[in-house]
Amino acid sequence: MLKENLLQVEQNIKEACKRANRKRSEVTLISVSKTKPIETLKEAYDLGIRVFGENKVQELEQKIPAFGSDVSWHMIGHLQRNKVKYIVGKVDLIHSVDSLRLAEEIQKESEKKNVESNILIEVNVAEEESKFGITCEEVLDLVKTISEFPNIHIRGLMTIAPYVVDSEENRWIFRKIKDLSVDIKDKNIDNVNMDILSMGMTGDYTVAIEEGATHVRVGTGIFGERNYNV
Repeated sequence: MLKENLLQVEQNIKEACKRANRKRSEVTLISVSKTKPIETLKEAYDLGIRVFGENKVQELEQKIPAFGSDVSWHMIGHLQRNKVKYIVGKVDLIHSVDSLRLAEEIQKESEKKNVESNILIEVNVAEEESKFGITCEEVLDLVKTISEFPNIHIRGLMTIAPYVVDSEENRWIFRKIKDLSVDIKDKNIDNVNMDILSMGMTGDYTVAIEEGATHVRVGTGIFGERNYNV
């Protein structure tokens, strides 16, 4: 099943890129492996997957040592400040920075470990109360402040769109955050690079790609439904 799912996702990505007149190489597929055992991740690895996304620090701590340096780990879930020390220097990208206090903690730990951390600013474009992230209006000020941190590099923006049956309903969200990233890029702020736009999940990643996503986070579409009772 995993092989068939991956082939289907890959085909969907290629078709979405073609519709948007983009190259397949412009889109990174992040396999969201939360709740999945290491054996399943290794099966995905054997099928060519090298980028995994996790929502919880505890799972990252368990899974990272089971793989070599050729695997790229992404923290895509909400990150608590007291958990920062466990992943700084171990993950390639933190997608979910949504406050100055969290960025300050990442800077502190990065400095302590003498490493540099790549982050994305999480934007709650739809302003859903149930989701983390800052509003579009708050992004620029936060970006400017964090850009002064020597051990942190802002690489772009991330958003989690609402769950919808029809993925077209989220197109405006993807378009809005893409426009926001372009606006910030045009300001040429030192230590800020808007080359990453992390948006789109199993239900809407093809629409996200059409609107400029560089990284899509696909879990269920690859690994199937999750059992949260494990």
